[in-house]
Amino acid sequence: MRNDSLKGLCCGILAAMAYGLNPLFALPLYRAGMTPDSVLFHRYTIAMILLGLFLVCRRKSFRLTLKLWIPAVVGGWLMALSSLFLFLSYRKMDAGIASTILFVYPVMVAVIMAVFFREKLSVSTIAGIVGALAGVAILYRGGPGSSLSISGLILVLLSALSYAIYMVALRETNLKELSPELLTFYAMVFGIPLFLIRLDFGATLQWPETLSGWGCAIALAFFPTILSLLLMTVSIRIIGATKTAILGALEPVTAVAVGILVFGEQLTLRLALGILVILAAVTVVVSGKQLSGNLRGIFGTFPLLRRPR
Repeated sequence: MRNDSLKGLCCGILAAMAYGLNPLFALPLYRAGMTPDSVLFHRYTIAMILLGLFLVCRRKSFRLTLKLWIPAVVGGWLMALSSLFLFLSYRKMDAGIASTILFVYPVMVAVIMAVFFREKLSVSTIAGIVGALAGVAILYRGGPGSSLSISGLILVLLSALSYAIYMVALRETNLKELSPELLTFYAMVFGIPLFLIRLDFGATLQWPETLSGWGCAIALAFFPTILSLLLMTVSIRIIGATKTAILGALEPVTAVAVGILVFGEQLTLRLALGILVILAAVTVVVSGKQLSGNLRGIFGTFPLLRRPR
């Protein structure tokens, strides 16, 4: 495996793991009485400030060329809409169901890349998608009486579609000309107005009331936002949007690990099985061409399975 491919895979894995830390920092804020809109506003605003300070310290230019303004604005709104649609769906349906349905976004990415950009889907990629979906489905645990809401389903699918389009745009539009830091900074800048509108332009905004609350808000802005988006951008530019999306299956695995290690949840047989299936799917994606070559070598030993020359 080439060094650049290995770098892309590692970035994709770390991005998924960083994003999976969402519950660790978001749940304490929700328990303190903060609304999802307020949490999202602080998450994006603090991330914007931290990235802005980083760019200033590195003496990086904030300049956007004319041709990049529209893609940057659209990218920011896609990210914000994805977050907003997901949180709105939580009011319509069980959060576990919503989080499970959300993971159709790798399929959406693969379809978009195949239909609009003629990307060929290998056997290992398809197997990775199926395995990842199966693993996430196993991890899901619905509560008593949980049901599927049509409006909630639409909201989750819109969230997944927004995220999928953003991932494709990072590789296939002018956004690839921006550095990962500047791209993520402007995604925050142009996404914040959406939450301000939802918060009646700040009239209903809630603030963390404790030092630990502010610590959670800052950590939420850094790990599952800045770090995850930066690493995801690098991964997409090296190994492509489809493989990076499949590696996102490690997000719920990380969330499960946080639940067990931090919140005292039990490691059941179902959770262990789901984790193993997801890890197997990720292994298939990581092995890629090497696995396909090995399979051809195995099946090539059987005369009936050889292609006529």
